[in-house]
Amino acid sequence: MKQIAQYQDGRLELQEVSTPVAPPGGILVQTTHSVISVGTEKMKVEQAKMNLLQKARARPDQVKKVLETARNLGWKNALEKVRNRLETPTPLGYSASGVVIQVHPDNTRFRVGDRVACAGAECAFHAEILAIPDLLAARVPEGVASEAAAYSTLCAIALQAVRQTDPKIGERVLVMGQGLVGLLVTQILVANGCRVMAVDLSEARRSFALLMGAERVVILGREDLAASVRDWTDGFGVDAAIICTATQSNAPIEQAADALRDRGRLVDVGITKIELPWKIFYEKELDVRFSRSYGPGRYDPSYEWGGHDYPIGYVRWTEQRNLEACLHLMLEGRLRPQLLTTRRVLFGDSTTVYRDLLLGAVTDVGVVLEYNQREAKPQAALNNTADQPGMGAKRASQGQRIQSPVAVLDVIGAGNFARTMLLPHLKGRVQMGTVVNQTALSANHVRQKFSFAQALTDPAEVWRFPSSHAVLIATRHHLHAPMILSALETQRHVFVEKPLCLTLEELNRIDAAHSATSGSLQVGFNRRFAPASVELRHMLQSVAGPKTASYRVHPGKLDPQHWYANYRESGGRLIGEACHFLDFFCFLFDSDPTEVTAFTVGDVGGRLPFVDSFTAMVRFRDGSCGQLVYAADAEPSYPKETVVVSGEGLVAEIQNFQKMTVHRHHQSLVKKFQSKGHAEQMLAWASFLRGEADHPLPYWQSRRSMLLTFAVVEAIQTRSTVQLSIR
Repeated sequence: MKQIAQYQDGRLELQEVSTPVAPPGGILVQTTHSVISVGTEKMKVEQAKMNLLQKARARPDQVKKVLETARNLGWKNALEKVRNRLETPTPLGYSASGVVIQVHPDNTRFRVGDRVACAGAECAFHAEILAIPDLLAARVPEGVASEAAAYSTLCAIALQAVRQTDPKIGERVLVMGQGLVGLLVTQILVANGCRVMAVDLSEARRSFALLMGAERVVILGREDLAASVRDWTDGFGVDAAIICTATQSNAPIEQAADALRDRGRLVDVGITKIELPWKIFYEKELDVRFSRSYGPGRYDPSYEWGGHDYPIGYVRWTEQRNLEACLHLMLEGRLRPQLLTTRRVLFGDSTTVYRDLLLGAVTDVGVVLEYNQREAKPQAALNNTADQPGMGAKRASQGQRIQSPVAVLDVIGAGNFARTMLLPHLKGRVQMGTVVNQTALSANHVRQKFSFAQALTDPAEVWRFPSSHAVLIATRHHLHAPMILSALETQRHVFVEKPLCLTLEELNRIDAAHSATSGSLQVGFNRRFAPASVELRHMLQSVAGPKTASYRVHPGKLDPQHWYANYRESGGRLIGEACHFLDFFCFLFDSDPTEVTAFTVGDVGGRLPFVDSFTAMVRFRDGSCGQLVYAADAEPSYPKETVVVSGEGLVAEIQNFQKMTVHRHHQSLVKKFQSKGHAEQMLAWASFLRGEADHPLPYWQSRRSMLLTFAVVEAIQTRSTVQLSIR
């Protein structure tokens, strides 16, 4: 299929990419129409053409993230991450319509052949086929044209802005900005029984505003807004003002505040500068609100991708119900977005639209892309049970090297972490076969960057390949165990990013699969491969008796919108990330854990209803003890990871695995390092795949670390000391 790809140097391409698969509980849609949001997408393309300095000025939040990465991982890794971001293509588009061609078995609302409206900047792209989660699609009623339905996302943005305004019948509302969203706001307000004064800078928008039902239109620079408002409202001022502009000027806010009556309402929906002049906002006691995209549910992964709808008694209008409301307004003829279409373009010619937008001479309002109606290819059936005797490498048990080198490496999950921290160290050391990613455009980019033979979006295809193919799994955590089981059943050598799995039940299933396979399994516990770790363990081997270690982690507060905050996907920070540090204890002491006590810091609840900050004490068979302090709310300027190890005649401290200070024989020695072990682990695994070295991290060691992790979870849940007996 074809999809528009935007590069951060300003290039736009119509690329051939692999067909996506329906997400869990979702649908696959063959696109018939999509709408270019002229203002938003023009801004994205303009930002892409900026140089690095201009980008930094436009996105100071991203600069802060780069500095944080440099502090924790060093400038080399930080710059590599920036380079990866800049060279990675991104999709465009977020409002489309089409026909359902595939339905996930867990979905009960849609059927193949349904016409649907699709929403979401993460899925409703300008592409021939779309993979849409359940709650970001709405069935199009008979009588509503597919072209009109393609505007549904933009209409939902406008509808949510009107809901935030809470207008009453007969109220007079000022709409600042008559771009696509502003015009839709105007028409929805009129449908709600309001009187609208529309304001814009362009005379060309006057006719569109009147077409949408505006009672009066003011073109700034030609007409006096303050005088027009006084005349229109009998001197009282408007009841509400909705800001639909995109500007770095504060003028729209000041003009709207001046136009509002006493105790009026101001709602912002546009990306605009907002500085509230205290005097006028205080004296009028103005109510200021913001409108967040399509409505409640936006930016909540458990809603959008997990399919967890909000109870209607508590949240009447979600983003999906807003889509349905807009489609009903279209059916009744009270919302007619197709009147705003100024250009229809075949999808194959779509890049010319963006070229014209950047020239600045275009006055388009609504641009609709029309897609060819050729039949989509059927999706391949899942087959994980192919029996291929004699095609795998000889079983690599307990670290034994393989006799037959692995021919090809396939990769499932190629996000920024895999592209930055894993794949660069494998390129040129093993033949790259297939890369699989949920986003077709990203998969195609990784194929080109790392010289893969092909790019796909369906991981089931990988299990059809010969067992001489190794596989690297770097997906979200909840997919690790199912994919490991499929890989081991097909006799593969597997590398999986941490964690190994999310439950003890999954671990037991992996145990059984590992005991029956001729393949091998390694987990991405990279900290044990860091040069500082290797050198410290070598020092400790000459220190008699048990040791103590304190590992302090300060990761910063977890953004509730980050996918890590979806416990079913990540396992939370304890399982998803702390397993790293618990594995480090096992590596450092080279001993089995026997006893665990753990506590949360404060009560679990609120926006993150799972463990986020905790302390765990672990006793080992050789008498050593490890203390893990995971403090999410700590001061972020302190080093993210600090390890202090004490033994007879020795104290060593590691900061972020970049600096190690060793106190010994009444002297202090400082050593510097550059890696947290990602490169070293990848190089070691590549040597194993070539048959040149033993397995660098045998399964039993990773299993031991996961058992310790689950014991910490149990200790917290039961508020008791948990005994371990590692077999």
